[in-house]
Amino acid sequence: MSNILDNRSKLTAGKEAPKFVDIRNLTNSQLKALGVSQLAYVKFVQLNGQSVYAIHAADGTPMAVAEDKDTAFAAILQHEMLPTLVH
Repeated sequence: MSNILDNRSKLTAGKEAPKFVDIRNLTNSQLKALGVSQLAYVKFVQLNGQSVYAIHAADGTPMAVAEDKDTAFAAILQHEMLPTLVH
């Protein structure tokens, strides 16, 4: 029995502990990067005199424009991201 416990402890000791981050201690750049690959927002804007829907990454980086809100949301979903509308 002692031998079994010794082997289990060796297996456990060899594994790397999961890393946890306290979100209260994120830097500005870490906060800006949070959700960049999962979230996108859509904003109604005027571009060259035309009304369009701009698609931005979570950190504000412009990604694309669409003629209507439904097309913008569909494009975001097609890229396996979650869309949100901002005013």
